[in-house]
Amino acid sequence: MDAGAERISVTMENLKTIFERYNFTAADRERLTSLLPVVEECVDECILRLHRRIHLMGDQEINRLLDEHGSLTRYHREWMLDMFRGRYDRQYFNKLARIGRTHTKFGIRPHYVNVSMNVLRDFLMQLLSAKIEDREHRTRMKESINKMIDINLDIITSSYVEEEIQTLSATYRVRNALVNFAEKFSGAMNLVLVLSLIVITLGVVGLFVYDLAGLFGGSDLSKGIIATLGSLLILWVMIELMNTEIAHLKGGKFNISVFIGVALVTFIRDLMIAALKHEEGAQAYTLIGIMVGVILVLGIVYWLVVRAETRG
Repeated sequence: MDAGAERISVTMENLKTIFERYNFTAADRERLTSLLPVVEECVDECILRLHRRIHLMGDQEINRLLDEHGSLTRYHREWMLDMFRGRYDRQYFNKLARIGRTHTKFGIRPHYVNVSMNVLRDFLMQLLSAKIEDREHRTRMKESINKMIDINLDIITSSYVEEEIQTLSATYRVRNALVNFAEKFSGAMNLVLVLSLIVITLGVVGLFVYDLAGLFGGSDLSKGIIATLGSLLILWVMIELMNTEIAHLKGGKFNISVFIGVALVTFIRDLMIAALKHEEGAQAYTLIGIMVGVILVLGIVYWLVVRAETRG
């Protein structure tokens, strides 16, 4: 498949969305495939009528293309028959997308697609009226045909517009390349972030082990407990950071509150350690006062951010 086909290739998710958009069901597929023998008998008549209608529109360049490219008759014939063959997969819809790109290449305006669909619709409606006597069955057949024609028109027009924008706008191409690069770069940076979090978490584990060893080997039990508790809090926050980043990589929402929690826990740990030093003097009290103020502000910010994330 060429680069253009990859650019507007229909994914399986988009394919499902297209079917749901037009309520195209398995029953519609069966009805269309059952009409294939009937359509095969008169497909040439339909294509002839289509080309006559295009000629009457009076565009000399389009008429020249029809006259000089005999293969267009074969392409139009296959396009019409494909609508009734029941193979509505990615290959089929990518083939429709290529029709839009080809029209752009030859300078064919979108209204020719609409005219073609109109001719095809009228022909098929007349065909059903002539071939199917049961009114209820004929109505269901018409509904299925209309769905498929509308789906064709949707895909061709969308790819037509996309290709026209790609062709006419160099800025769009540069922006598209930049967005693709930014997405890949962002993915790489997410990987770097995860690896960094793993390294830092291992470092925090080492700090926790160090403080735990100091708790049992040191003389000041209260300081050892506070230091160990502080390291444990930081380890807990790092685990939350890891879980948040993993959820983000899986497509979840990124919670900034976790980062605020890291800062909050860090200042709480420092405050506990500073309080246990029992230092006196204006400088010590000022430092503790600043820490308390920062913790209060961070606590308020944390509460507001968590509240906003919960509502979102």
